[in-house]
Amino acid sequence: MEPDPNTRASAPEAAPADPADTAAPAAPADPADPSWLRSAARGSVRWETGLGLLVVAIVIFGAMASPQFLTSGNFFNTGVTSGEIAIMALPMTLIIISGEIDLSVASILGMSSALLGVLWSHHWPMLAIFVMVALLGIAAGLINGVLVTRVGLPSLAVTIGTLALYRGVALILLGAKTISNFPATYTDIGVLPIPHTQIPWNIAIFAVLAVIFGIVLHATAAGRSLYAMGASPEAALFAGIRVKRVKTLLYVVSGLVCAMCGVLWTFRLSTAVQNNGLGLELDVVAIVLLGGVSIFGGKGSLAGVVLAVIAFAGLQNALLLTNFNQEATGIVIGALLLVSVFAPNAGRLRRLGLPRWARGRPGRPAPPPPSSLRSSP
Repeated sequence: MEPDPNTRASAPEAAPADPADTAAPAAPADPADPSWLRSAARGSVRWETGLGLLVVAIVIFGAMASPQFLTSGNFFNTGVTSGEIAIMALPMTLIIISGEIDLSVASILGMSSALLGVLWSHHWPMLAIFVMVALLGIAAGLINGVLVTRVGLPSLAVTIGTLALYRGVALILLGAKTISNFPATYTDIGVLPIPHTQIPWNIAIFAVLAVIFGIVLHATAAGRSLYAMGASPEAALFAGIRVKRVKTLLYVVSGLVCAMCGVLWTFRLSTAVQNNGLGLELDVVAIVLLGGVSIFGGKGSLAGVVLAVIAFAGLQNALLLTNFNQEATGIVIGALLLVSVFAPNAGRLRRLGLPRWARGRPGRPAPPPPSSLRSSP
């Protein structure tokens, strides 16, 4: 029997579905599918190109600002003063790509410097001191990793807490004392170049570690796992990646590297005090984010971070040679940090922050705003 046309006509018509409302949520990145990784790599290359142009601009600015900027002596001094920060940026890069952060890096440096001074003042042999400092760094990193991965606390909150905790340990170890009677054999490492070169020891160490970290990040399955964890920890877990174990290992490596930086810092200044490295965590994070590493995780490259190290050190040195107020350099660092967070994620932040009517849809113009927001005629 034919349906009644009146009934058919009177039935309410279903409203067309809004694609923005009915679309299924985006599937998390599959670590086995390299397409998302290639897309992230293309974005990193574009960012690195911009960093390369920034380095060129800084070199031109420095050369115009001071005739001393392009001298070999100035390059050496710049490397000496920025080496430890550059080294600490390497493990920080891996941690942020994995979706976490470590703000306790400078405090581990200071705590290791304090332990070095205390043990030397008690006439320990230097080799035994190096072993104890390394163990201290490993323990500090392990505490961070366990609290983040096993206890499940946010890495930002954990490392802010351990930032204060480790700095307090340094204060307990040394108090107001200053230890400065280190042998010249060790202190020369911080202020003299490698024999027959003009390369500082800390920059040589940075170069070697940068190659190692770069190979791990970009040429191994472990590096791909880090990107997968940063893009989607749940997908990485279902893909068989031991997320908690890998992240804990990252914090342990960071603690060990920062402890080594504490030794280099102490020998360069020939002084162990409880506030060595105070505030360097901001510089380290600024360099990593300036290098194009996404604060949300899952994106970035080590080449970008190396370029950011060069740009950051060059800019600071150029400002120093122009007699720029050094107390105001925090403004420059803060501005770089904000730009580094906003610029690579501008599209994502715009999509998250704007209402749907203001975003528009691909292939069609944005609809007009609600009547309540239209201007009166």
